[in-house]
Amino acid sequence: MARTQDQLSRAFAALADPIRRDIVARLTVGDATVSDLAAHYDVSLQAVSKHLRVLEDAGLVTRSREAQRRPVHLESEVLATLTTWIERHHRRAEDRMVRLEEVLGEPPSPGTHTTDAGADR
Repeated sequence: MARTQDQLSRAFAALADPIRRDIVARLTVGDATVSDLAAHYDVSLQAVSKHLRVLEDAGLVTRSREAQRRPVHLESEVLATLTTWIERHHRRAEDRMVRLEEVLGEPPSPGTHTTDAGADR
């Protein structure tokens, strides 16, 4: 449980940055090198490498070696863990709202109903 919480914390923290979220979105299409990814941003190659290091530490991406290339690969299992966590809490919040609407939508019980004459007193 604690390991999963740490992984969730690191992954959510890593995704707090818009460039890192965009990198993850680009990697959903396919693997890419650091240079490929850096071409989309107005930051240095070193800055993109630092963003990738944060994503690697969070377990969201991995790098492999293919001849002269080092493609970055998205680890979709971590995204699935995040999605599961969000969906579980979203479902609980939705269930709570449905219960609240049911309570608020019920007509008043017979003992609490007042008449116009009673309202004047």
